[in-house]
Amino acid sequence: MTTKIIQVPMNEELLKKLNKYSKKQKIKRAALVRQACERLLKQLQEEEMDRQYVEGYRRIPETTEFAESLEKIAKEVFTEENW
Repeated sequence: MTTKIIQVPMNEELLKKLNKYSKKQKIKRAALVRQACERLLKQLQEEEMDRQYVEGYRRIPETTEFAESLEKIAKEVFTEENW
């Protein structure tokens, strides 16, 4: 994987906080910024998946009959001990 260098303008207060935290954690500031970006992107991806899941149920709501049939199948698959 090729590494690219970018410049990110930020206010002085945020920069101070990043510097302080990176020193405290003994991690380079750039690594801290990368970790923060990775976490944000993962969070955004999970939020998008949740949004799509909810939207799918709004478009095609689960009926009581469907839920009952799933429950019946589950009971057949799992013993009463595991249910």
